[in-house]
Amino acid sequence: MFEIGKKGTPEPGPRPDPSPVRTESSPQRSSAASSREAAVIGPSIHIDGDVRGEEDLLIEGEVSGTVNLKNNSLTIGPQGKVRADVYAHSIYVDGYLEGDAYGSERVNVRKSATVKGNITSPRVSLEDGAKFKGAIEMDPQAGQNVINRGAQQQQPPRTAPQQPPQTQAAAPKPVAQPAKPESPSVVKTGAVS
Repeated sequence: MFEIGKKGTPEPGPRPDPSPVRTESSPQRSSAASSREAAVIGPSIHIDGDVRGEEDLLIEGEVSGTVNLKNNSLTIGPQGKVRADVYAHSIYVDGYLEGDAYGSERVNVRKSATVKGNITSPRVSLEDGAKFKGAIEMDPQAGQNVINRGAQQQQPPRTAPQQPPQTQAAAPKPVAQPAKPESPSVVKTGAVS
């Protein structure tokens, strides 16, 4: 710890720390996810639209639209405000989420979070103190359903090819004919000579 000089006092001067402490911006990530850094949407960033990606994401800013990270984790930080449906492998909410959350592995709502929307995931946890308004669906098949829903969100809906509208000339309405007096019908039978 201390190196003692000749007179029994620690030697003056700065000493390098042999074990530097590394702080992570998102300690709630799983051990598999902590081996890679997450992309960050900072507190001053506002996004309106669809967010898709193939890496973990930390949102500290504001996002409106949809967030689709089907194979990665999404963390909504304490300053984050998300008004979107979110699709991810794991979802951690510390901030504000207004929309449905679909986690193929888990959804974790922390005590500082406010969630207004439905949660669908095989594993869901709500910490004491979290604010939640919605429904929860926990189903082992929910994970597969999440991936399918997320894939459908990325692709435009399949519809029949659009045909140009046909313009038809309006058929003239029949003009009412005045009623004619009925004439007696002549019916001939037999042979004509």
